[in-house]
Amino acid sequence: MNRIALIHADRCPDFDDLDDFGLSISRDWAGNEIPSPPKILFWLDQKKLHFIAGRRGDPPQSHPESRPHCYQADLWRYDVAEFFLSTPDRETYLEFNLAPNGAWWSCAFGAPRQPLPGEPSIIPEVTTRAFHSDRYWAVVASIPIDWMEEHYQFGPESSLNATLILNSPRQIFLTAAPLSSSEPDFHRPHEFLPVEFTSLSRDFPKAAR
Repeated sequence: MNRIALIHADRCPDFDDLDDFGLSISRDWAGNEIPSPPKILFWLDQKKLHFIAGRRGDPPQSHPESRPHCYQADLWRYDVAEFFLSTPDRETYLEFNLAPNGAWWSCAFGAPRQPLPGEPSIIPEVTTRAFHSDRYWAVVASIPIDWMEEHYQFGPESSLNATLILNSPRQIFLTAAPLSSSEPDFHRPHEFLPVEFTSLSRDFPKAAR
């Protein structure tokens, strides 16, 4: 896998789209194959980028202090899906965290693990949805495209990564991009993957190691 697909469609996604078009991340940081691999999906409509993540299996553990669909720090201490978006020069990047209950958090960085002045801060007009059953969970965050264009020059020259932390409290770490650190470290913007804008009529990768 050398690119991350962003699917463009005229409609908002639903949770079934994750099963149909999602990217499976089947191995953890150490290369171990995991049961019921989670899936992630990046989806664009006319106004928003939708980031979707989900997994079949045991219910996940969201941060106990988080409220559904609200901004909350330290989501990474429990189960969480994340994406990282860098500017074309890879000097500035966004970290976006999404808990299984729809709680979210974001922060802009000017260098690895160095927040920009005034960060972390709340992105305006973010919305989230979450779905849970005994055997399946999925969550989606929707972020305005014009905001990402203004702050990160979002477009064909962008780079992305999607990551997950699962199985809390005995956490495992997963990444779509093949990051080179021996220990889990998602803050490696120069190793994020280029984006590929595509549509439902085109094929795109469906699995990652």
